Order: sequence, then C-alpha cells, then structure tokens
Amino acid sequence: MTATPEPPGGPSVPVDGTAPGAPPTARLRVQRVRPAYRQVADELRSQIMRGSIPSGTRLPAESELTGMFGVSRSTVREALRVLASQHLIETRRGVRGGSFVAAPDPARLVEDVGGALGVLVATPRLGMADLLEARLLLEPAAARLAAQRAAPETVEALRAAACAPRDPRDPSGFVEHMDFHTTVLMATGNLMLTMMGQPVGDVLRTRLNRDVVGPEHWARVDACHESIAEHIARGEAAEAEDAMRGHLLDLREIYDRPGAWRAD
Repeated sequence: MTATPEPPGGPSVPVDGTAPGAPPTARLRVQRVRPAYRQVADELRSQIMRGSIPSGTRLPAESELTGMFGVSRSTVREALRVLASQHLIETRRGVRGGSFVAAPDPARLVEDVGGALGVLVATPRLGMADLLEARLLLEPAAARLAAQRAAPETVEALRAAACAPRDPRDPSGFVEHMDFHTTVLMATGNLMLTMMGQPVGDVLRTRLNRDVVGPEHWARVDACHESIAEHIARGEAAEAEDAMRGHLLDLREIYDRPGAWRAD
C-alpha cells in the first residue's frame, strides 16, 4: 500500500484540537504592541535610570524628540506626561524652561504607590485580606532583620515610637501605631522593605474605621509594640519575629469587626 504523502512542512495539526476538516477555533492570545508613546517613555526612562541623562539635564525640545524617535509631537507630549507622572521629569516655564530630568524621590514614589493601592482595594481585584496577608509575610521578617541590624540610635527611635504619646484628637493613637511599624521597617536598613510596607500603612490609615474599636484594644496594641521594641533592642531576632507575627494576628480581631472598613 502506498502511503499518502504528507503536505509540505509535516502533518497539519489544528491548534485548537478540533478534528481535521472542522472549522478551526482560535484560542491563541495575541499580545498587543505597546503604544508608541509608551515606547518613547520607556526609552527615556531607561536612559534616566542608567544615568545617561543626569539629573538636572534639560531634555531636547519636543520638535527635536519627534525627529529622534520618528513619532508625532502628540506622541512625544504623551510620553513626557508619563515621565512627569512618575516624577522623573519636571516642566519649567519661561524662556529657559522646558522638561528637566528630576532625581527620583522615594517619598513621592511611596506616596503614589499608596494612592494606587487605595484605589485598588476599592475594586474586586484587590481586597483588604490581600493587603493584610502581605503585611503578615513582610513585617515579621522585618522585625527579625531589625533585631539583627539595628544600631543603638535606631533602637532608641524604636523605643520612642513604641511609647509615643497619643494625639488628643485621636484617642486610638493610630498614627503613632503606624509610625512604630514604619520605624521597624526602617530599622532593617533595607529601603525596599520600607517602600513596600509604607503604602500598606497608608491604606490602613485611610480605610480603617477606628471608631468601632474600644480603648482596651489600643492599649493592648501599645503593649505589643513595647514588647517588640525590647526584643529588637536585645537583638532577639526569633523572638522579635514571633512577637510581630502574633501582634498582626491579634489585629485580625479588630480588622474583622463589622463596619471596620470604610467603603471609600
């Protein structure tokens, strides 16, 4: 018996698993090409972050950038708006004005991330439970690192944060409590940990309804903070980690109360 020759390039196999001869059904995901303004912004951002365009440098005029990238002036303007929103460039008016490269400011970037998280937790894509779970992974590890690395002046700052007097306008002492957690993150000496933790604190500060929590719970929070600070001060890494984890788990009693979270 003579074998039927296969078509050039080998047998034809439907990509969707349908039988031969059946109309094919496309199930492949096609990734869209990035908009031109994104590509321009990415290239300029890359040069800024590499130091090829130092801080304070005036970028070429829009007309020059259009020629350099082969795009329209509106595309260049949109790319510059993206960079400005990321605080990588700033626009100055006047004869000597233009777009100038700005040094990245971690504080402003953290503020932006906190604002974005605040928007996300109001959507189904990201819930408060996700934030709290991330915090439970981050902060105990930070307490361990702080106990291993904290310098004497940092230890004093931690103790002061743990015992900070409350603002009479806020009996919960919530701002002081969040300051303590931020100080623990800073005591690791790792800027990335601090930047990861602070936006979560910003969301808690704006979304948690502190009026539903009695003063006895806040007093317990104070005691936990003092205990964590002392473990860190004595260099007790495992104990500091366990104390922070237990503290965050205890806070679930507050977070799970009806009405604990503001809707907006």
